[in-house]
Order: sequence, then C-alpha cells, then structure tokens
Amino acid sequence: MCVDVYTSIYRKGIIWVMNRFRQSFSRFMYGRYGMDQLSRFLSYVVLALIIITFFLHNRLLYTIALVGIVYIYYRMFSRNISRRSAENEKYMKYHYRCMTKFNQLRARIKDSKTHRIFKCPSCGQKIRVPKGKGRISIKCPKCRIEFIKKT
Repeated sequence: MCVDVYTSIYRKGIIWVMNRFRQSFSRFMYGRYGMDQLSRFLSYVVLALIIITFFLHNRLLYTIALVGIVYIYYRMFSRNISRRSAENEKYMKYHYRCMTKFNQLRARIKDSKTHRIFKCPSCGQKIRVPKGKGRISIKCPKCRIEFIKKT
C-alpha cells in the first residue's frame, strides 16, 4: 500500500514536470515557424546521410548532415514566417510536380498490360487502344483521320 502511494506521488510529480516543460516550450515556440513538409523531408535526408556515414566513414557526408541539422533547426526556430512559408511553397510545388510524373508513370506501366497507346500521324493526339485485337482501324477523336495499327 505504501509503495502505491509513493509511485502515484512520483507519477504525479513527473506529469507535473512534463506539463510545465510542455507549456514553457509552447511559450518559447509562439511566433516561430516550427516544422513543415520541407523540414520533414530534410530531416529524412539528414537521417539517411547519417546512416550512410556509419558504414562509409565519410567526413564530407557527415559534415553535410550536420549542416542539414543546423539548417532544419534554423528553419524551425525562425521568426520570419513569410520567408519560411515561401520556401515551403516552392518545395511543395516541386514535390507535387515530381509526384504527378511518378503517378503518371506508374499508371502507364499498370495500363500497359491491357492497352496500347498510339499517336495520331496527323495531329499527334494520343489514343488508347485495347491490346490483343490484331490489326485494327483506329479513328482519331480529334481530327477524324483513320489509320491502321497492330495491337
């Protein structure tokens, strides 16, 4: 019974200290930028560089990782929110462009098992045709030209 009282007092003390630390850290971070998608991506890159340096023992990679950590903390604690938001916006545009290309390529590979894509010889319009139909006449939906291809 006595042990339970001491452990509950200890737990309450730890919880009180953690809550106080959380509140003081929240006050410190007020008006600062914090983490965003660019910082998260950079932290993954830095983590990968650090893991690589464990195996390769390369000082250059280690130095780049340390500079990356400093830059991540600089961005996190920065009070210039508009500039950090602009940097994140540029990253997100580039990220979106890359992900769009990747998803299109993945869909094209998946679709290549059942369909073929031909270009119209006159206008260049891409036309999707099912595979395995032999020699067929394809009519372009844009310019109405017919051409024969083997699927």
